[in-house]
Amino acid sequence: MPFRYRLQKVLDFRIRKKEEQLHIVQKAQEAVYIAEENIRKNNKEIEDTKTNMRQADPMMYETYDKYLIHLWDKAEKLEQIRQEALRQLEIEKQKLVVLEQAVKVLEKHKEKNREAYIAEEKAAELKRYSELGVTRFFHQSLERKEEEEKEILKQLEELDKLEGN
Repeated sequence: MPFRYRLQKVLDFRIRKKEEQLHIVQKAQEAVYIAEENIRKNNKEIEDTKTNMRQADPMMYETYDKYLIHLWDKAEKLEQIRQEALRQLEIEKQKLVVLEQAVKVLEKHKEKNREAYIAEEKAAELKRYSELGVTRFFHQSLERKEEEEKEILKQLEELDKLEGN
């Protein structure tokens, strides 16, 4: 009979939950990358605006100043979004670590059970072989006794023939 782990359904469930959490972590990581990309684009926009302001008509300085203030406010908001995304990523990673530990515990338990099962199977097989050996020895000893008895009978018959002559 092959090895069957009695908690296999629980192990499969935990593995599935771990894989789902891994996808959530990947999405959180993607959100961090997007937030960092938005910050990079905003910083480039600030640099481009500063460069254009130097070359612009002095009448436009006030408009450029307002636009730069808007971009700096946007940069602060984007940084807050990035910080929140990083915080969420760390939370999701911690959940993933917990789920991975739960899976590892059951996998170790399964491996120990498999080793115990193999040891029991080997012991049962050795017992069968031992019983087989005992039975074979018993039959062989019976056969030897029968052969010895036949030999003795044969010798007695030969002696009887010799005495009868």
